[in-house]
Amino acid sequence: MQRREFLAAGVGAFGAAALASATLARADTAAVAGTGRGAALAGPYLDLRTGKGNQLAFARIQGDLDFGRQKYGWYKGYVTAVRPDRKIDDLFGFEGFGAVKLEQLPDGRIRRILREVGLYTDLKSGEVLEEWRNPYLGEMVRVVPVANDPFNFLIEEYFPEPPRFGGQNQEKPPRVPFILPWQQRGDRLDMEVHIHLLYPNALQPDRWPRESSGAMVQASEFFAHHVRVADMQNPKLTQLPFHGVWNRVTPWLPWMLMGQAPGHCQYACFMGSGEALDEVFSRPLLDYIEKHYPKYLRAPDHWSEPSLSSLENYAREQKPTPAR
Repeated sequence: MQRREFLAAGVGAFGAAALASATLARADTAAVAGTGRGAALAGPYLDLRTGKGNQLAFARIQGDLDFGRQKYGWYKGYVTAVRPDRKIDDLFGFEGFGAVKLEQLPDGRIRRILREVGLYTDLKSGEVLEEWRNPYLGEMVRVVPVANDPFNFLIEEYFPEPPRFGGQNQEKPPRVPFILPWQQRGDRLDMEVHIHLLYPNALQPDRWPRESSGAMVQASEFFAHHVRVADMQNPKLTQLPFHGVWNRVTPWLPWMLMGQAPGHCQYACFMGSGEALDEVFSRPLLDYIEKHYPKYLRAPDHWSEPSLSSLENYAREQKPTPAR
């Protein structure tokens, strides 16, 4: 859980509380991501061949090293339906952002403190969806947005240790330096990470027959970051503007009421930071957030626990839909 949340949060975080299996691409897995390369990795400000250099680089992407200063990270794109032996269908838009602050700990670790909101929108009008007609069921369903508060994690010089699963996992492997697969291409640095997950579903089918995709959740996330070399190696910049793409392969969203029908959803979104929110989102969408989710325009003031995934929040906040 911690490793996946560490890399993904702030860009549409859908973390898992009881992660059964996770793999990710690191700089030392050349078959997946290639090895880091380029003269810019060596400095002069940050050495991206080291865990410390990547800790500070990633903290500047996620937030602002002017500790306590707020930063936004945004995502905007579409959700599609993938069904066996059928063409892919565009379902609705997906737009949102996280508001984050960083906090320095005495031992050098950095707390990333965040809350995020993500709204589903009509493909034609761009209006926020509160109801949606599921074309596969011929049924109106109530849309449940993403609203994670908080979604925090620690940024360290090492990848987080594996989860303990309530004390069942006693393994303590050597800690792996937090080295990301940066690739220099001219005046740009690119970094891509893939995270593949299999974990117990917070919505078990015996209690949530219409919402649950099954006993286990199989999901993958794909992140591509693009940063200017000059920005990365500029010590005067306490936060880094970046752009990229985020893709997620995930089971049917619970509020779609698809149950265990064959198929899944795929998110395809641009992501980034450095712009004002009104340069990314429409005024009507921001007005909707200001009216219905005003606290999400501000990062939390302090660290708190627990940080729950969207499925965990759904299980806590929603009720099972009666059978048709």
